Amino acid sequence: MQKTMGLRKKTKLVPIRYSMVNSEPTLEEIRSWGKSFDKLMRSPSGRKAFREFLRCEYSEENILFWLACEELKKETNPEAIEEKARFIYEDYISILSPKEVSLDSRVREIVNRNMVEPTPHTFDEAQLQIYTLMHRDSYPRFINSPQFKTLAQIPEGVSASGSTAESPSN
Repeated sequence: MQKTMGLRKKTKLVPIRYSMVNSEPTLEEIRSWGKSFDKLMRSPSGRKAFREFLRCEYSEENILFWLACEELKKETNPEAIEEKARFIYEDYISILSPKEVSLDSRVREIVNRNMVEPTPHTFDEAQLQIYTLMHRDSYPRFINSPQFKTLAQIPEGVSASGSTAESPSN
């Protein structure tokens, strides 16, 4: 597995509420999403398609949290950092939130300690854990979903990697 820390620093995201994709992705780009989670997450169109899939799976909060963390990393104003960090915490970390992301107790404790003096990197451990969760859990379902296969023009019975699925004998 590739180290994702470097990728996250290179990724430049537009806030989801403003993400208007100027051009449609090419078929080649769409198919590349089926080969690389990193390529999917680097592409505004890929993130949009993945977000729609996650919404159908009732796990959209994972990508929303990841995007909010990316936005926080761009912030330089200390007051805005604190405000955004509190918003992220209340929306995605707090056990009272309907959009709470699934974090283990170790990472949750790190975040709680980091919230004493929030920085743009307050949620790095949590963001990595959610990125890994999406990569290992949601992404394989996405690339084998009818939604992705339609986008990528992949025939039914063929996986995103190009292998043919054997049909069970009756």
